Order: sequence, then structure tokens, then C-alpha cells
Amino acid sequence: MSTDLARWQFATTSIYHFLFVPVTIGLAFLVALLQTSWYRNDNPTFKRLTKFFGTLLLINVAVGVVTGLVQEFEFGMNWSNYSRFVGNIFGGPLAMEGLVAFFLESTFLGIWIFGWDRLSKKLHLACIWLVAGATMLSALFIMAANSWMQHPVGYVMNAQHQPQLNDIWALFTNPVFLWAYPHVLLASLVTGALVMLAVSAWHLKRKSAVEAFRRTAVISLAVLTPAVFLNMFVGSELGVIEGKYQPMKIAAAEALWTTCPSHCSFSLVQIGGGNNDETPTQILEIPDLLSILATNHLDGTVQGMNNLQAQYVKEYGPGNYIPNVFIQYWGMRVMAYLAALIALFALWGLWLIRRKTLDKAKWFLFIAPWFVITPFLMNTAGWLLTESGRQPWIVQGLMKTSQAASPSVTATDIWISLTVFVLLYAALGVADAYLMIHYGRKTLEEAPDDEGHGDDDRGGGPPTAGTPSDETEDARVAALIY
Repeated sequence: MSTDLARWQFATTSIYHFLFVPVTIGLAFLVALLQTSWYRNDNPTFKRLTKFFGTLLLINVAVGVVTGLVQEFEFGMNWSNYSRFVGNIFGGPLAMEGLVAFFLESTFLGIWIFGWDRLSKKLHLACIWLVAGATMLSALFIMAANSWMQHPVGYVMNAQHQPQLNDIWALFTNPVFLWAYPHVLLASLVTGALVMLAVSAWHLKRKSAVEAFRRTAVISLAVLTPAVFLNMFVGSELGVIEGKYQPMKIAAAEALWTTCPSHCSFSLVQIGGGNNDETPTQILEIPDLLSILATNHLDGTVQGMNNLQAQYVKEYGPGNYIPNVFIQYWGMRVMAYLAALIALFALWGLWLIRRKTLDKAKWFLFIAPWFVITPFLMNTAGWLLTESGRQPWIVQGLMKTSQAASPSVTATDIWISLTVFVLLYAALGVADAYLMIHYGRKTLEEAPDDEGHGDDDRGGGPPTAGTPSDETEDARVAALIY
């Protein structure tokens, strides 16, 4: 009971935190692009847009950091057996994430916030690119640790029968990591681009700063389109890797109980299915597609769950090694179908740009602000597919989830903390949504606002007498958040 509750708690905090991570990575990159455009063209519109979307980035970072810190404590509180078991492995990348990536991100984000009138244009631009790079570096260390849980590499078992890291580079050449990491980065670019597109479309529909928000709509679509198509390819290749190292995950994602020797069909939809239903009604099967997705070959063999269950019982001992089939089957399809829908939406946007009717496309501008929910659903479905599909293992082949929980933490303890977290996160979610919508709908300041950095690349110095202050309401709120 306490283990199941601990899983619910960690899933709740992880999913909630993962709502903010892709936005941070994606928006940081896009804000850096906007500031680069200002640096190169010296167009004050890009400076105003940089500040506008920079405020949204800061709001998201503020909530994301709070939710991420909670997870660090959960390892020691609810999963002490796990922490002791993997501490020699997990400690390295987590420490690097905290001491290198997080401090790099927070330090240069602070310098960027307060450096508008104090740094040269080039140095100030370097700060936001360092922030964008640090968000990606943070994801690198976290994904290296997570990929080790999916496919343990670079270790030996010590005298206490605990894995001991003996090759740190193996963590970063892990085949799962090499595909999972770009998968996360590309999903983040998709998320950030759709957030920027949603805000831009809302303003275009209301004829607010049309010229400025047409630029951000074009930039977001220019990033979104290649990112979503590349991510579909990377996700497909990640499935092939998981089919090799975690075949049960792939079998469950297709609800495949019996091994298919070759030319395996992929079902678009099924009725029924689950851990207690081995004969669901499959609808709209596509010949050979499952073999291609799982093996990259038309005649590839895909192992079934019954065969794998017997194999694992023989290898690891008695137990149920089949994950939640319903979550796997629909998690995979929600993720894939939404990615395809986003790709079509992006192509629609590019077609409107080509026709030079983007800012007049009534239906596109109406749908775009609502369409922003799709990447969050897609990312959550992908998270469930990855983490639920590993069960009953917390570390594939080395430690089961049932062995990982803290023995001294009672179900009552977890119920109390879980309730507090749900209520607190609900309040934070409402506050974040309100702030993002409020500042996303604010009118872009109309003043040229081009004082500050000089063209000679020297610091602008303090404002002269009679010069309007650069510290708008958005800037004050950003500073308060930081």
C-alpha cells in the first residue's frame, strides 16, 4: 500500500514538474533567437518582443524550479532503499545537474534580467544563450540518469551488491540516452514554439501589434515544423532501441500477447484490452508497421508479453513482469497521434505564411491559442509510456519498485504529504496559468524603447535625465519573480 502511494506521489510531482521543463527549454531558446534578431538588425521591435516573451519564461521558471526541488527530497524520503542502491551511480549526474547546469542557468538568468542597461549588447546576448544552453545541459544530466534506469551501463557490482560506476562516459553513450535526450529536446522546442504561437495568434486575432506578433508567429512556426518532424523520427528510432533493451515495454505498447514472427501489423485503435484481456478487438490494422517501428525491418520479429513473462520468470524468479497494458497502449497512441496532429497544424501555418495570409486566417488564429494544450498532453503521454513501461522494475533488471520504497514511511505519512502536494500544486498551477495568460495578453509596449545598449557595443550606463525609465511593469514583475 505505501509503495503504491509513494508511486502516486512521485508520479504526481514528476508529471506536474514536466509540464514546465519543456516550456523552459523551448522558450529560452526562442527568446534567445528573438534577442539575436535584435542584436543583428538593431530593430527595437525585437527588443520589445524579447522582453515580452522573457517575462513568460521567468514565470514558468519560477514555478518549475519549486516543483523540481521537491523531487530531490522525495528520493531520500520515500525511496531510501532505491537511493542507497543507486547512489553510487545516480549521485554523479544529479550533482552535475545541480552544481553545473542549474547554477549556470540561475546565475546568467539573473544577470540577463538586471543587465539590460548595464551590459553591452553582445555580452547581454551571450547571457540568454548561456541560459538556453544551461536548460539543455540540465536535461542532459537528468536524461543520462533516467536512461541508466532504463538500460544500466558502465557499472560493476560491489561487495554490498550495489552497482558502482566504473565508466562515467558510458552514461553519456548509453544507446537509450543517445535517442531519448534529443527526443526530449525536440519535444521541448515543439512545446515552446506552440506557446509562442498561441500568444502570437491571440494578439493577431485582435489586431494587436500585428507586425510584431506576425514575426513571432513566423519564428515559432519555423522552429515548430522541423522540430516536430524530427521528433517523430527520433521517437521511432527510440522505439527500436527500447525494443532491443526493453522488449516488454514495446509489447505492452501494442498489447501484443503472442510473439509475432514477422510482418507484424500495427493497430490504430482497439476496443477492450488490458492486463486481463488478451483478445481485444483491433481496428484499422496497418500491415508491417509494427515490425518497422520495433525493428526497422518489414519482417522483424516482435516478442509477445506471454513469451517475455515466461523468459523473465526463468531469469529473475517468480513475479508479474507485465506493465499496465492500458497505459502503454494508449500512452503510445496519444503521444504519436498528437505529434502527427501538431505536424499537420504546423504545415497549415507554413501554407498560410506562403500565401501571406497568416494574420488574416480566422480559423487558424482561433484554434492556435487552444491548440497549445496538445504538447502538454503529448509530453505527459510520453512520460507515462516511458516510466510505466519499465514496471515492475525501478532499475531495469536490477531492482524492482517493490524493493525500493522507504520501510519506515507509513501509508498515513504519504497520504498526508500527497494531499498537501496536490492542493499546493493545484494552487501553483492556477497562479501560473493566471500569470501566463495575464502577461501573454498584455499589450506590447509601443514606445521604441531603444535606449540602453549603444551601437558601439559598450554598456549603456544609467539613464540620462529626462530619459524614460526602462523598468516597466513587466520588468518589475520579472525581477520580483527572480
